[in-house]
Amino acid sequence: MLGRVNHIALAVPDLAAASASYRDTLGARVSQPQALPDHGVTVVFVELENTKVELLEPLGDASPIAAFLEKNPAGGMHHICYEVADIIAARDQLLTSGARVLGNGEPKTGAHGKPVLFLHPKDFFGTLIELEQI
Repeated sequence: MLGRVNHIALAVPDLAAASASYRDTLGARVSQPQALPDHGVTVVFVELENTKVELLEPLGDASPIAAFLEKNPAGGMHHICYEVADIIAARDQLLTSGARVLGNGEPKTGAHGKPVLFLHPKDFFGTLIELEQI
């Protein structure tokens, strides 16, 4: 079911500072910020040769990232995203296996313009999993 790692997401309290650190200190290519109101975040992608790192900053007070940063003020790993060929088939297989899909179970459009779903971290050893259809 799983393909390659698409990205690892880090919640950050200051997106501009985190972007500058990756760009200026580590010499990485960093995308422009992209607001995703449906997800309550602003994102930047750090482009690496073999994958991406997604930097997430809260967009509004109801953002799930705001709650994460309240518990982890310095930021930290938020989720890992895996690619899947067919997100509906993956969802159905996971539900049959007893995994919990967050939200209403229907894919949303993610930062790459592709369908995404999130899986409950308690079902995957404390790690929030995002699936993205490629």
